[in-house]
Amino acid sequence: MPRMTGAIEPWERRAMLDLVTDQRPENDFARMDYERDRKAPPEGFPKLPDIPGSRYTDAEFLKLEREMMWDRAWLYAGHTDQLPNPGSWFLTRNSGAPIIVARTLTGEIKAFYNTCQHRGAPLVTEEAGEGRGFVCGYHGWSYTLDGKLTAVRDKRDFVDLDFSCRSLMQVRCELLGSLIFINRDPDAQPLLAHIGPMAEQLEQFELEKLRLVDSRSYEVDCNVKVLLDAFLEVYHLKSIHVDTVDRFLDHRAMIVTLWPNGHSRMATPNRRPDWVDPGTVGMPAIPSITEFPAKNNVSYQIFPNFVMPPAPTGIPILQFWPMGPKKSRVVSSWLAPDHDPANPHPLWPTRLSNWERILYEDLQYAPQIQESLESPGFKGMPLNYQERRIYHWHEELDRRIGLNIVPEHARVQQVLSDWVQKD
Repeated sequence: MPRMTGAIEPWERRAMLDLVTDQRPENDFARMDYERDRKAPPEGFPKLPDIPGSRYTDAEFLKLEREMMWDRAWLYAGHTDQLPNPGSWFLTRNSGAPIIVARTLTGEIKAFYNTCQHRGAPLVTEEAGEGRGFVCGYHGWSYTLDGKLTAVRDKRDFVDLDFSCRSLMQVRCELLGSLIFINRDPDAQPLLAHIGPMAEQLEQFELEKLRLVDSRSYEVDCNVKVLLDAFLEVYHLKSIHVDTVDRFLDHRAMIVTLWPNGHSRMATPNRRPDWVDPGTVGMPAIPSITEFPAKNNVSYQIFPNFVMPPAPTGIPILQFWPMGPKKSRVVSSWLAPDHDPANPHPLWPTRLSNWERILYEDLQYAPQIQESLESPGFKGMPLNYQERRIYHWHEELDRRIGLNIVPEHARVQQVLSDWVQKD
């Protein structure tokens, strides 16, 4: 790969442009060399129009975002370790509606709204449990773990009650390895087809074999997109992570892959190619992981709110949930190979503590950012080439709402299509 240190011949410029636009994995190391040495964005990269500030504050836009995107997106609900036995179930509310995720007696995982089909009472009131079915605590209607109505109290008093029409309302539920995703849109594209080219890359991490190590949540007083934006770029490292990740990551060599449907990946090399996190030495590793994610900080994003930066010895996964126009919840979980919950590796407490410290660095300014972006001083965001994942995310949001439905004052222009890797 030629270095951009002197005069560049036309053929060299063309080769560099081909390289940066061809985002296939076999080019990853060379693309990092290009990014480290470039003097400007690549030739032909568009000027990104400002992201309108009203997308973070306008009630009309946020309502459209909720109805047309969040209520129809594939969202991580939990890990199969949370359903250890047939009859196990847990309740999730992060999507904005109470949903039961259960393992049936045959081992299948299904999801239902926590809503009795009689008068809407909740079927479960605890966060998790185990049983052979669900019984509404209000009037005693009973359902199987498959959601079928099996019994009602005083059946004689109902006229022509058709049990087959009164099953629990099901929610789409599919697996990505051991990760459980739900989607409230019954017509949604299947999950693996939806994430497209990313699915093949994720196979190396053997997600189906990883165990759940830890999960905890944090509530932050800001619009959810304030947090999402921060985890789609490394432009902030030298300000926010001065004493942590900026010490070993080379943000100027970061590469980005944009995929259809709003998904993306970024990869940031270590400053020293041979650097290894000393806090992970000796921990069990994923045997099938390839060289590139093993030696660089790679972060996958499944639109809209799932972020996963895998490492050989453990994978943190983050979700960012809207709790209101000015309130968000961050859920941070860890997966790992060969993890024994009864006898965890002794390095896990320190590793989790270090991770939480870095996470707090990312969250610390969010409430103040929210306050500032609500002021008359904030009109919009002028993003740079490093921040193109954010613009890609916002383009997809508008497509999901409908380009002709988004209010003109909040709309983003669609300019990145030529920079999206289709296969």
